[in-house]
Amino acid sequence: MLRLVAVILLVVQPVAAIALCEGKDLIDAMPEAERQAVQTRADATPYPEGLLWRAERGETEITIFGTYHFRHAETDAHLERLKPLIDAADAVYLEMSLEDQKGFQTEIARDPSIMFITEGETLPDLLGEADWQHFKAEMEARMIPGFMAAKFKPLWAAMMLGIGPCEARNGGLEGGGIDEMVGEYAAEQGLGTRSLEDFAEVLATLDTEPAEKQIEMIRMTLAWPGDANDMSYTIRERYLQQEVALMWEFSRAVSLKYGGPTAEEDFARLEEVFLTERNAAWVETLLAEVAGQNVVRAAGAGPLPGESGFLYLLEQEGCSVERLPLRP
Repeated sequence: MLRLVAVILLVVQPVAAIALCEGKDLIDAMPEAERQAVQTRADATPYPEGLLWRAERGETEITIFGTYHFRHAETDAHLERLKPLIDAADAVYLEMSLEDQKGFQTEIARDPSIMFITEGETLPDLLGEADWQHFKAEMEARMIPGFMAAKFKPLWAAMMLGIGPCEARNGGLEGGGIDEMVGEYAAEQGLGTRSLEDFAEVLATLDTEPAEKQIEMIRMTLAWPGDANDMSYTIRERYLQQEVALMWEFSRAVSLKYGGPTAEEDFARLEEVFLTERNAAWVETLLAEVAGQNVVRAAGAGPLPGESGFLYLLEQEGCSVERLPLRP
């Protein structure tokens, strides 16, 4: 579950070499009955497919692009498609503006406790020997040494597992994804970027979860018996096929199958925080700030589909919503 959350929603953005990472499509490999069940759930979701959309209400026009925070083979082509839309816009919204991203990085450097355990028990103590050794090996496969991995706060530790080993070895923490490229292009056009949210507040909300629940997030991810590189490959390829709801329903199926007795509750909580609450806040922010303007929203693809999805909420607020071709 957190692999998908990290890939779709985390602010970290990897570099070009990630396109070289290959794998097996885990959705294709599912038993037929399970695959059909996941596909049926996805098909029943409002706005199940599509990455590029236009929403209009009166004089307000919002161009919506669902990003994939990791660089891939079509990143440059996606940017070229977005450039004329950005050129025509009055403003560009990202999950975090470039200025806020820099500020967040500065804040982490100033206050390591945002990301790291600075006092008390560290992950070797909290996880126990067997799970710690498993987690340590996973982090070392991602080029993160054990002494650093030991001090990650549990929430960040779980998110780091969302980055595939191949991605991490090929520069997956160094920047250069489509969100950043959109922001840089907007800045070149004199637009700058605005934030949809205070991402630190989202993390702070999750960080209020009980410590044992956060540790359980790590154990849930470690319990999945598959190859993390295959997971990353599956999510990336399904994204490129614009099958956004299918990505999420696949994640749900994997989580419920391997996540233990509280998996359904845990998945619902993450869905509430990362999707439902964020979407409601994003829609409220946009419609309050952009009346009569033409704006571009480039943020994670995961929040787009569903009854609590960004597109459906805009529809409920009186917007007409139209899918645009990704290739003109």
